[in-house]
Amino acid sequence: MTTTDRRRDGRWSSRGVTGLRAAAAAAAITAVTGLGALTYANQVGLKKFTLRRVSVPVAGVPTSLRILHISDIHYVPGQQQKFRWLQELAELQPDLVINTGDNLSHHQAVPEVLEALAPLREFPGAFVPGSNDYYAPKLKNPLRYLLGPSTLDPEAQVLPTDALFGGFESSGWANLSNAHAAVRINGLSLHLSGVDDPHIGRDEFTGWPETAYGSQTPDLRIAVAHAPVLRVLETFADARADLVLAGHTHGGQVCLPGEQAIVTNCDLPRRYAKGLHYRRGSHGGDVAVHVSAGIGTSAKAPIRLNCPPEATLLEITPA
Repeated sequence: MTTTDRRRDGRWSSRGVTGLRAAAAAAAITAVTGLGALTYANQVGLKKFTLRRVSVPVAGVPTSLRILHISDIHYVPGQQQKFRWLQELAELQPDLVINTGDNLSHHQAVPEVLEALAPLREFPGAFVPGSNDYYAPKLKNPLRYLLGPSTLDPEAQVLPTDALFGGFESSGWANLSNAHAAVRINGLSLHLSGVDDPHIGRDEFTGWPETAYGSQTPDLRIAVAHAPVLRVLETFADARADLVLAGHTHGGQVCLPGEQAIVTNCDLPRRYAKGLHYRRGSHGGDVAVHVSAGIGTSAKAPIRLNCPPEATLLEITPA
């Protein structure tokens, strides 16, 4: 007899009632568990700010260099816990700060972002933009990310990008948006090159500086992009970058246990959603690629599950 069978007197069978009750109980448990996970992801997971430390050996580097990699702040006015944590990062005393974009998640966030980053802006730095430095996020069905990378909404609100970039540049941070720069830090000659956000098709690699401090060969080449799309990573690797820095993925943002990403919002394989991996350039050498899981989330999807917000202190060491 199935759960839809009836007795001759028209009543449900006890077996059918038991099955329906079990199904209802299972549905209720699933709903409560899902609600609990979402509540945790919003109230706890979103605020478990984490500092990661990663050692990156690079052949030919004569001395070490400490790089603080920050990304995807997605700031909304009033986020005081995030504000304080960002300011505390200056206590690390990095040699160089690299910001890989998506600083904003609200059109009024620029003043607080610049204030939150003011202590870090005292250090040498460089930045590239992400799409959310140009356009405000819009509400989307989160299941849409399972079908492929997100696309730019043509009706998205334009953000005060010039004010943000102006604040960074006034601190001496190099704007690497389809640009390159040569700097000298701790006696090291560095070549930096970056692109505008590949996720919205604004990228154009301009190569490396022709000369730097009288030397054609820098001690370290660092390439920077917001979204780690494969064609850009391959371009950087083929151009003999020593280190590539990117963000955008949020580390998957909502992950399976063990911080296993479900999506990356680009064509980067999920196993590389965050952290350090290596890519082989056409010249046969391996290039270190670090993808940051980021510090925030879009204001329209304020959750993090099994994927804490993070900044990373990279220590470049002689190999």
